[in-house]
Amino acid sequence: MPDHPLAARFTVAHPEWAAHATIYEVNLRNFTPEGTFRAFEAHLPRLQKMGIGIVWLMPVHPIGEVGRKGALGSPYAVRDYFAVSPEFGTLDDLRQLVRAAHALGLKVLLDWVANHTSRDNALITEHPDWYQHDGAGQLVPPVPDWTDVVALDYGNREMRQYMTQALAWWIQETDIDGYRCDVAGLVPTDFWNEARPVLDALKPVFMLAEWDELYPSGGLSWEEFDSDTRLLEKAFDMSFGLRLHYLLDRIAEGHASLAEIDTYLAAEREKYPPSVYLMHFTSNHDVNSWDGTEYERLGPLARPFAVLTALLPGMPMLYSGQEAGLNRRLEFFDRDTIEWGDFPLQYFYTRLFQLKKSHPALRNGDPASQLQRRPGPAKVYAFTRTKGGAAVLCAINVAAEARALPAVAGQWHDLFSNETMTLSPGQQLVVPAHGWRVLVAGPAAG
Repeated sequence: MPDHPLAARFTVAHPEWAAHATIYEVNLRNFTPEGTFRAFEAHLPRLQKMGIGIVWLMPVHPIGEVGRKGALGSPYAVRDYFAVSPEFGTLDDLRQLVRAAHALGLKVLLDWVANHTSRDNALITEHPDWYQHDGAGQLVPPVPDWTDVVALDYGNREMRQYMTQALAWWIQETDIDGYRCDVAGLVPTDFWNEARPVLDALKPVFMLAEWDELYPSGGLSWEEFDSDTRLLEKAFDMSFGLRLHYLLDRIAEGHASLAEIDTYLAAEREKYPPSVYLMHFTSNHDVNSWDGTEYERLGPLARPFAVLTALLPGMPMLYSGQEAGLNRRLEFFDRDTIEWGDFPLQYFYTRLFQLKKSHPALRNGDPASQLQRRPGPAKVYAFTRTKGGAAVLCAINVAAEARALPAVAGQWHDLFSNETMTLSPGQQLVVPAHGWRVLVAGPAAG
């Protein structure tokens, strides 16, 4: 697709290790029966073998007790920015987890909640002017339903300095590699722009924004939503691909067509240069708990759409339990341990993520990688991504019966059947009902 003129208005420099990365979100509370750093650490080698490059830990701080929801509360109600919740272990346990991840070549992001704190954070009494108040002088939640938290006031310079120092402290103390920043667009962009170079001076970091300038989040309506936060211009390496996520939901519901994926990709390219990373997924902690599992929302299209989110431009993300075929909503405010079984989808995701990791045409944010839509029947979405002599052909079928599309001539290796085939002009490529085909050519085809 040709670049829109606006797409060249800024450039993004990413660490080289992120170019082929896939990210994994860790729900520590529910990951193991113990729910601790130490217990989760045993899973790192398995994740590394799957092709994961970045591990994102949901918030690790002590959780507020005033206004707490459920028995254990929301990890996003932070009571102390400079401490680890005893629920998960100790600061030394976290340090050990980061060391173990680094030894495997994995990077670690902490989830950071800069927009609000719990209602019993000591900052409320120590620095009441650091918070937003209503006309009656009462503390206010950032969103009415978020009754367990209250909003910080980024008009206060001292509070900004404190937050920047806190962000720097965790890098210095635990050697983490960056942050996933909760509702990043509700925090002024100039704060992030000021904080980023302070963090980079300690070590080059990777910053993920929970935000999408193409789709509202943070409890905002379209009318309240700011589509021009410019978070990716200076402060962040990647933001959520929320618009694509919800589009896939609508397609599965029969309320949108596959052709609207093309509309989305065109909107993404008009908004951003090719070097921008957007994160694509079929589930995360919010989606699983509040919207439903991928099987509730996507039904038989859960795996075909997982293939799309792995192979379309962007960085794929996997949520805790998806490789186990997790088919229930996890409790958000209470302990609800994942049942892993024999990891029935681990092979499926490993094939996709190892391909992502190794194939030159699938590098994140690479302007030299070309995406081309392939012709085919209704209910089939197909594309190739090519770079030099290397190519990946992806086709998914949302129909309840097999469909065929014109093959792309050449020698290919089928990622999932491990067959090698030579396709001729005019030949048809069959895609199973509610299925997918991923064919590989070039250096990563073996």
